[in-house]
Amino acid sequence: MKKLIVITLAVLTFGISEVSAQDTQQFFKDANSFFGTYVSNGNVNYKAIHADQAQLDGLLSQAKEIKVSTSNANTYKAFWINAYNIAVIKGIIDNYPIKSPLDKKGFFDKTKYELGETSTTLNNIENKYLRAKFDDARFHFVLVCGAKGCPPLIGEAYTPSNLEKLLEKQTVKALNNDSFIKVSGKKVAFSEIFKWYKEDFVKGGQNEIDFLNKYRTEKVSSNSKVTYYSYDWRINSK
Repeated sequence: MKKLIVITLAVLTFGISEVSAQDTQQFFKDANSFFGTYVSNGNVNYKAIHADQAQLDGLLSQAKEIKVSTSNANTYKAFWINAYNIAVIKGIIDNYPIKSPLDKKGFFDKTKYELGETSTTLNNIENKYLRAKFDDARFHFVLVCGAKGCPPLIGEAYTPSNLEKLLEKQTVKALNNDSFIKVSGKKVAFSEIFKWYKEDFVKGGQNEIDFLNKYRTEKVSSNSKVTYYSYDWRINSK
């Protein structure tokens, strides 16, 4: 009898994990379709999403029931990056029309979303679920806060299989973009992202320029003067 119970429990557990895996894969597939439909050149067609919110609401319903674990790091990271970007869009749609996410008090630290079997804020996703668990500054170039000052949102979903490639690609793209990293002679003006999250870019004895030059095609002089330009908080609307 004990053996039968153990076998039955194993089958049930396997069945649950299989269903969960299928749900997660479907979420990535549907998120890919959503971003492909509404995002182009880093901008979001909020007007079209607001007019027909079925696809967005469907994604959020899926994301609510999905549980991911850090033991499967790529799936975990891909899920939460997509969840963050989708939740930002939801926050803007819920307050549409809006000129900036900052026009809604508590947009990042108070408004909660039901995602990954928990109720959480955008700041929690970024700081507790991702930054606190993984030492990877490249998150800052794929988590898109809904503003023009952010690195661009891409028209596809992050998945376990493309995660590493896209983390690298988006970081290289941002750090070689003259409107994001502004180099003039011996001066380099960084996005305020580098000021707000400085500790992520100066680990291991490196400074911001050392981090920058890991990804730059045209290297910046190591003795350049570092400044920060003001963030553009206007929404990244198409």
